[in-house]
Amino acid sequence: MADGTFAVAMLLLGLTDMSMNHCGTANGCLGKTDAEPRVMISAGQVLERRASAMNEIYFRYDLPYKRGPFGEAVGLSVAENGETWVGFGHTYTVNFGMTPFYGQLHAMPGLYFDNGGFDLGGPLEFRSGVELGWEARNGWRMALSYDHRSNAGIYDDNPGMETVALRVSFPTR
Repeated sequence: MADGTFAVAMLLLGLTDMSMNHCGTANGCLGKTDAEPRVMISAGQVLERRASAMNEIYFRYDLPYKRGPFGEAVGLSVAENGETWVGFGHTYTVNFGMTPFYGQLHAMPGLYFDNGGFDLGGPLEFRSGVELGWEARNGWRMALSYDHRSNAGIYDDNPGMETVALRVSFPTR
């Protein structure tokens, strides 16, 4: 499920949702609407393909608006050997009916600094993934997430890495 699968799934689901639910509105297909801003913190295990596993902490801020069905977010992660990633991208959230359960896909290009740790092949790295979780009545969310980072083959070396983490997020308003 790595190498851009989540980014493609997000794009296809989001475009379908956009055509069905957003294009006929006064704001248009990618019109700006209010969204719940949130802070997300996750801690988990980076599972590198060519090296030993390590711990990572990840912070993300979901901005207070959406463009059509797509949310916008900024993120920063730091792994135990100093590897740092910072990026900006999009999210797409699906609520599972009238239940408190949800799924979210994200795709975020960013800059990666190995800082003497694991080398991903170059500074431009794409992070995409999925989060499945539960939202409490007060807006706090708890989820399990899986994401993939790689350079999409733009550099000669593209080892990639995956992260499995527990996420907690809360609304900021």
